[in-house]
Amino acid sequence: MALERMRTLGAFIFLLMTMRQAAAHGAEGHLFHSEWTIDPWIVTPLTIAALLYGRGSWRLWRRARTSRPVVGKRALCYWAGWLTLAGALVSPLHWLGEQLFTFHMIEHEIIMAISAPMIVIARPAGMFLWGLPDRLRRWMGRTMRRRSAQITWRWLSGGTNATLLHAVAIWAWHAPVLFDAAVSDVTLHRLQHLSFFATAVLFWWSIFWRSHHGVAAWHLFLTMLHTGALGALMALAPRVLYVEQTHAAATWWLTPLEDQQLAGMVMWIPAGTIYAGAALAMAALWIANAGRGVDHVQRIRPL
Repeated sequence: MALERMRTLGAFIFLLMTMRQAAAHGAEGHLFHSEWTIDPWIVTPLTIAALLYGRGSWRLWRRARTSRPVVGKRALCYWAGWLTLAGALVSPLHWLGEQLFTFHMIEHEIIMAISAPMIVIARPAGMFLWGLPDRLRRWMGRTMRRRSAQITWRWLSGGTNATLLHAVAIWAWHAPVLFDAAVSDVTLHRLQHLSFFATAVLFWWSIFWRSHHGVAAWHLFLTMLHTGALGALMALAPRVLYVEQTHAAATWWLTPLEDQQLAGMVMWIPAGTIYAGAALAMAALWIANAGRGVDHVQRIRPL
């Protein structure tokens, strides 16, 4: 088993070292031509989000005096999340994900474990509202303050509910039949990414803004366990589970099984490390606050 893992890791390193060479050599070099994904269903929401946040943050920056440092820090977090999200969905990484399961998994982990938490930390709802025309902003504000909207949001972003919704999205879409279908059907592919990102936003919102630090650490630990288990299942499976996703692996000097194993390792180890690190940070905050006799809960309020 150890020898097999070393062989798979070696294949991954070899892949990274030879990618650039492959673009210039071989009869199939055209397959390595990286492409940007200009999908209106992806580019349009990203552009609208960027324009609204940019306009809203500029308007608020001009009005704010003492709170400008807070606005600036949140803006840095938001743009870090937005850029990584755009990079995952539009850059050649998305095209590579259609060729190799490994890169597809990297794309998914960026969306769920990097982009979503950075955007959530920024709490961008207020900036989006300030970016709207005045009449529409007031209407949206009234809508968000409605009791039905608040009840729905509290239910969706509650710690247990958000964690379960995120887990269901991850496990359901990684069912081999559904995952392979999403590879060949663009509409399903969009829905897959949307569900990953939306449930990740709910999950990280519950972690940062709704839960006690101790409860947040517990939900992060559970998420690390079940995503690690799913990654281990893919990495240690004795046969190929994702036939459609791994069909092009031979072009990259990998067998379909090796491609699947590398993808499983991405979910198992790097992504698991992010959840574990966040869980440890929350546990440390919980212990520190308990030592000071502070019962800390961060609650969300519609902006």
